[in-house]
Amino acid sequence: MRLFPITLAFGLLASAAFAEDIKVGVSPGEHGEIMEQVAKVAEPMGLNIDIVEFSDYVIPNQALADGDIQANSFQHQPYLDNQIKDRGFDLVTLATTITTPMGLYSDTLKSVEDLEDGATIGIPNDPTNGGRALLVLQQLGLVTVDPEAGLTPTPLDITANPRDFRFQELDAAQLPRSLADLDAALINTNYASASGLNPKEDAIAMESAEGPYVNIIVVRDGDQDKPWAKQLVEAYHSPEVKAFIEKEYQGTVLTSW
Repeated sequence: MRLFPITLAFGLLASAAFAEDIKVGVSPGEHGEIMEQVAKVAEPMGLNIDIVEFSDYVIPNQALADGDIQANSFQHQPYLDNQIKDRGFDLVTLATTITTPMGLYSDTLKSVEDLEDGATIGIPNDPTNGGRALLVLQQLGLVTVDPEAGLTPTPLDITANPRDFRFQELDAAQLPRSLADLDAALINTNYASASGLNPKEDAIAMESAEGPYVNIIVVRDGDQDKPWAKQLVEAYHSPEVKAFIEKEYQGTVLTSW
């Protein structure tokens, strides 16, 4: 029988005794890929992360509010604010993570200049990402939206559309698969990447890196000061995770720390 030195054996038992298991919800693509790296860094700290992938933007906050997961990492602050307003969730921001610029994609066009008058452009059908898409189009000089609409304009808030573009609102996760039926679409980077699109190579235009859309880790109010929450942030904001993001995404995903 192999015997461990007393100090080593005590260390192993102490680590096991104080290890904590949490579930973290993510969306497909870079959020899940990055969280896999976070889990590797967190494990030696005594934090075991079970990654739960959700296919849309609605369920992760509900799952967190219901206690099915302990944290999620998939959304930006405007989206969380809108969810709290609409659904009354008692959720809070734990830390910032990454920014993933929204891109304009097309199966047939090579540049924004190739868009014809009357073209149909797909945008997400949730208020914050749909509004974000319209603001990207405004950045590109294609439309003008009412500034009174803030960060959540809808097609009804478009005040100038000189080229008569039409807008089709679809679930954000469905937009990559709908490109064949659209002239172009504004797609979040995580769904673009999960569908095999390379934001750096395939997008015909990208959102400016400046803006309020940095992503966040979210927990239930009251959990933000728990030891596992601090470990989760420490692991996410580690040099190892930062190096992975910079190497893996080559500037298409930007870190906030």
